[in-house]
Amino acid sequence: MGENALKIYTKTGDKGKTSLFGGDRVTKDVPRVEAYGTVDELNSVVGVARSLDPPEEIDSILREIQNDLFTLGADLATPTDSSSSIQRIQSSDVARLEGHIDRIDANLEPLKNFILPGASQLASTLHFARTVCRRAERCTVHLSGKEEVGDQPISYLNRLGDLLFVLARYANHLSGRSEETWQGTQP
Repeated sequence: MGENALKIYTKTGDKGKTSLFGGDRVTKDVPRVEAYGTVDELNSVVGVARSLDPPEEIDSILREIQNDLFTLGADLATPTDSSSSIQRIQSSDVARLEGHIDRIDANLEPLKNFILPGASQLASTLHFARTVCRRAERCTVHLSGKEEVGDQPISYLNRLGDLLFVLARYANHLSGRSEETWQGTQP
């Protein structure tokens, strides 16, 4: 193992605690760890979507998202009053997501009904990512009720859920797969 290589195991979490950026030790079940842990899970699901060899336009956006999610994870792992100097999610990151949504949504038929997640494997995986994103958003909202999280993490996750929905629809559009509408009972 090289001098600068990180060990995979440290044993410091064996008693159910972990370190936040800045050095504070907390139990692994606190809302802050739940929030950034769910963001990490989301990043993995986005990675699964990328492993399905999406069209370059979608893959490029998913690559951006994965990088953003590392930034967001660090943001959530660092209390806002920490002296640690880290990159945080910015309003420009949220605006970039909005630009992707507007550009891609312009290529899609307007929604007139609820759609069932599915059709293509890529779209199904992007819908799965969307639901994990919404859980990460709920975890971050829960955290924000207990501790300061800054202005952008919740906005970013909210917009990302919208983008993942649009990307799922776009994946089906590009593959020629039809979306199935919900056939619920009408009042």
